[in-house]
Amino acid sequence: MAQHVLALDQGTTSCRSILFREDGVAIARAQQEFEQILPSPGHVEHDPDEIWETQLRTAREVLQSSGVELADVKAIGITNQRETTVIWDRRTGQPVQNAIVWQSRITSELCQEIADQGHVQTIREKTGLLLDAYFSASKIKYVLDQDESLRRRAEAGELCFGTIDSFLIWKLTGGERHVTDYSNASRTLLFNIHELTWDSELLELFDVPASMLPEVVDSSGVVGHSDASLFGVSIPISGIAGDQQAATFGQACFQVGDVKNTYGTGSFILMNTGATPVQSKNNLLTTIGWGIDGKVTYCLEGAVFIAGAVVQWLRDGLRLIENSADVEVLTSEVEDSGGVELVPAFVGLGAPHWDPDARGTIIGITRGTTKAHIARAALDAMALQTCDVVTAMAKDLGHGLGTLKVDGGASVNNALMQFQADMLDVVVRRPVVAETTALGAAYLAGLAVGVWGSLEDIAANWVLDQEFTSTCQSEARNDRLRRWHKAVSRSLAWAE
Repeated sequence: MAQHVLALDQGTTSCRSILFREDGVAIARAQQEFEQILPSPGHVEHDPDEIWETQLRTAREVLQSSGVELADVKAIGITNQRETTVIWDRRTGQPVQNAIVWQSRITSELCQEIADQGHVQTIREKTGLLLDAYFSASKIKYVLDQDESLRRRAEAGELCFGTIDSFLIWKLTGGERHVTDYSNASRTLLFNIHELTWDSELLELFDVPASMLPEVVDSSGVVGHSDASLFGVSIPISGIAGDQQAATFGQACFQVGDVKNTYGTGSFILMNTGATPVQSKNNLLTTIGWGIDGKVTYCLEGAVFIAGAVVQWLRDGLRLIENSADVEVLTSEVEDSGGVELVPAFVGLGAPHWDPDARGTIIGITRGTTKAHIARAALDAMALQTCDVVTAMAKDLGHGLGTLKVDGGASVNNALMQFQADMLDVVVRRPVVAETTALGAAYLAGLAVGVWGSLEDIAANWVLDQEFTSTCQSEARNDRLRRWHKAVSRSLAWAE
């Protein structure tokens, strides 16, 4: 019988579960959205219990609908929205409050206070990251600073901190395992990516008790087993990676210089830099891609905070469309954005600007502007923000990129992918399997238990769906990029 791996893909707006066959083909999937809690402008929360219940429900649905014998499900792989911070009671497993989501800017002032104290360079050297509210450390400090009783409980060893992967593994194992992997640990601002340990100086700086932290383990390796009561059988949990690192692994970016972009809620461009961390001089992040057999692979990363989420805004905020899929039909009504630029800085701007005070901007509107032009400008912004990151990446490397592998929900939009190729002037390659985030988690899990024997076996599963090459003249490309950069400049420091 064929071997299968269950991937739990816990995203920012939904939980998905996908069952993969050993040839990398998805044979069953289920997905369910959960509530986005918005207490104040720029602040985003999730209910951790709702995430757990939604994730468990989709996993059970997949296992039941697939028709696969449970004995043939060899492993569980977990991939997750990164940086989102959960704190829970070590005894009961109950969260002490809502999770603070990676998008949230609630700790921007706290980060500025730490920056004013002169710690930016130390943090950058140890973690490869910028001091920003995006990451987990300031979120932990914020929660504990808001409630003295929580801080006392944390210092007494009664509370656990984890990113979503840690919380799910705690729940899956009935509280037996409190772990995270190298990729998620490297997104906390508390982990030294050179020494591969939690850093005592950073823990003191952010006032985080070490007892709260999970054990850091390989991204591929058995870390525990699911409680048999959950699925009817105990399944090894053997793959963990943050969503963007998982997508990079799922895209088989195993060679130094391989690059992928995932168009999800945000947009994330990662390049494999191998066993050596590359310090960016252009506001990119140095991060750990994955750890296997105690050896880590590093990546350069550019994070765009709002990509696919702009389509949700068109649907739920402006009500220009009824369903997210309708955006492709709407934008097909116009040849281009009609001179409109939309900068989706709804929660500030990430790489390469890193401006928490930037705000969303629509500019270039005339009497002839229609909702189709605004929708087209919103989609174009996904590609244009990617261009800014790839340009910064090329500066760090000293040369341009030849190929960009793409995945994520918006990558199925052929017009968007063609526009991306036009604006970047590189070859854009989309694989047959678009769910590369979940697939990467499955590969990491299956590699640990022998479903796949090597990275070469995994790379052999990558199959091209479509390739896009530029059809744009350089003058037209440069004009559009100049207009985009003018619009971005208008959005900067708006909420300062």
